[in-house]
Amino acid sequence: MNHAAQTLLERIKRDGQVNGDIIKVDRFLNHMVDPQLIDLLAADIATRFLDQRIEKIITAETSGIILAQPVAGMLGVPYVFAKKKAPSTMGDVYTADSYSFTKQETTTLHVAKEVLHPGERMLFIDDFFAKGATHKAILEIINQARAELIGSAVIINKSTRSDIESILTLKDLQDI
Repeated sequence: MNHAAQTLLERIKRDGQVNGDIIKVDRFLNHMVDPQLIDLLAADIATRFLDQRIEKIITAETSGIILAQPVAGMLGVPYVFAKKKAPSTMGDVYTADSYSFTKQETTTLHVAKEVLHPGERMLFIDDFFAKGATHKAILEIINQARAELIGSAVIINKSTRSDIESILTLKDLQDI
């Protein structure tokens, strides 16, 4: 286990909670945020994609932004976040629906057509990967734009999918 993973695991043991596949990290990741921890996690993710010629990062509002911004900065690329409500200034948009199992509701994600371009090499970033609803919606938007998904990375992967880069998996959290 690398330094970022070990640090996150220790922080979850100290300030978080794991109850099956429910991981409570709101004291340092997704409500109150520890910026030093985020920078450490972002550096770990960014190094995994240094040689992938990523041109843009895409995430979903709100939790994904916290990781997407420092990863984008480290890779020297812009990031786009899909909005849950399209402001009147947004113009033409790509849209896709995402069902949140945590919130028990469907949200339509919106990305302005002017910020995604055909052929762009995209990296999807989020805090968690659970059942893949957000990932599926973002992939649908990427496909609508005729861009290309190069990779996907999250802080914690709660699924069994091995194509999602992550700092920790649910298996890493079994003994907490």
